[in-house]
Amino acid sequence: MSMVEILPLIALVAMFVIASIVPINIGILGFIGAFAVGALVLGYDDKEILASFPSSIVLTIIGVTYFFGMAKKNGTIDLLVNACIRAVHGRVTVVPWVFFFSASILTALGTFSPAAVALISPAAMSFAAKARMSPLVMGIMTINGAHAGAFSPISVSGVLVHDLVEKNGLSINPWMLFFASYGINLLLSILTVLGYSLLARMRNLEYTATGSALAAATDGQPFSRPLHTPSSYHGGAGGSGSSTTLLTRPRTEVVEVQSPTTIVTAVQKLTLVLIGALLVLVLVFHLPISFIAIAAGALLAFTDLKGQNDAIAGISWSTVLLVAGMVTYISVLEEIGTIDHLAHLAITIGAPLLVALVLCYVIGVTSAFASSTALLAAIIPLALPLLETSALPVVGVVAALAISATVVDVSPFSTNGALVLANAQGIERRAFYRQLIINAGIVVALAPALCWTVMVLVPSLAG
Repeated sequence: MSMVEILPLIALVAMFVIASIVPINIGILGFIGAFAVGALVLGYDDKEILASFPSSIVLTIIGVTYFFGMAKKNGTIDLLVNACIRAVHGRVTVVPWVFFFSASILTALGTFSPAAVALISPAAMSFAAKARMSPLVMGIMTINGAHAGAFSPISVSGVLVHDLVEKNGLSINPWMLFFASYGINLLLSILTVLGYSLLARMRNLEYTATGSALAAATDGQPFSRPLHTPSSYHGGAGGSGSSTTLLTRPRTEVVEVQSPTTIVTAVQKLTLVLIGALLVLVLVFHLPISFIAIAAGALLAFTDLKGQNDAIAGISWSTVLLVAGMVTYISVLEEIGTIDHLAHLAITIGAPLLVALVLCYVIGVTSAFASSTALLAAIIPLALPLLETSALPVVGVVAALAISATVVDVSPFSTNGALVLANAQGIERRAFYRQLIINAGIVVALAPALCWTVMVLVPSLAG
């Protein structure tokens, strides 16, 4: 690699170091870097540099957080979260998995994963704050759920990968790709819950891995907090006109949650109708969620003209700046040819198994900052000549590359990670940003190796 390709990589590392030491938004550094590299190295003017500005991602974050900010303010999000808790009979540890499987169903049916995360994350992150569940764990589970179904035979990514392979004269079983993706993301979610649970016990962390029934019951309306031991509980303690649900606590403690008849206001009914319309327009008619969410938020604004100012102020502008700056910089980096050069260097290594591992890391590391879909379209064709001349399993290598490109989207620089960061509640945003960065680093370090081991190495040795 030439110095022209190496120096921007060094600059990227320097940005992370500076942003970790000094409380400055790394997106600002990204814009400065994009201008320096674009103007001085590529000779681009400002319009050419900003051609890589991620307007779609920015508008999605603004639209979703604006609309659901209005929905949160009028109590509709709390209404939905409480309904989820009641639906599982107060077993709050089940609720995070409800969000996981809901997101996976949406993407399996053809929803683009950022759209699924945009739809699920407001309620999911609100529940995490209510139940004192780690927002990091909830965010990871929501994103992993979206990725789990992202390679179904009818999904955008699944069809893309299948077509790329077919065009090069090879074949791949689409269901094998789907089940491999689902299994890996389910495994990562389970490991996340278990790992955080262990860490929470060792370090006495503030949040739990799956939420607290007591916290959910005492967070405010519509729940209350009487505590009983099993021997002192007598059915029907809620009195007339109320329903009673038991939330079991470890061994001897039971939380009795009294849920009075919920009165749904006219504004909340309107909000529910708008959420339903949003789902139909995005999932069925494939309209952009960004514009639809902004329009829905504008309609709600007329019901609370003063409150809409709070919703606008509540948009995570720091997340918008962070994502826009870094994605713009990485896009300029791709223009230089750094990413393609890394992939071609991997091919020249020679040993097929090692090449597959290196490609998994190239696509994984890069995807943490850039478009997973774009990288799939770029990296998979590079790997196909290797598959034509070696004994490596086609479906295994393709699945490993595809999953390595998506599981790292827990990074706050990806659309999915940015949406989780923007919708987080009850936590200092900079601290949560650091948690996402650390977690993304762990995933980038381990997930490509896991995918390669399970789907390339083991089948190759078995064959």
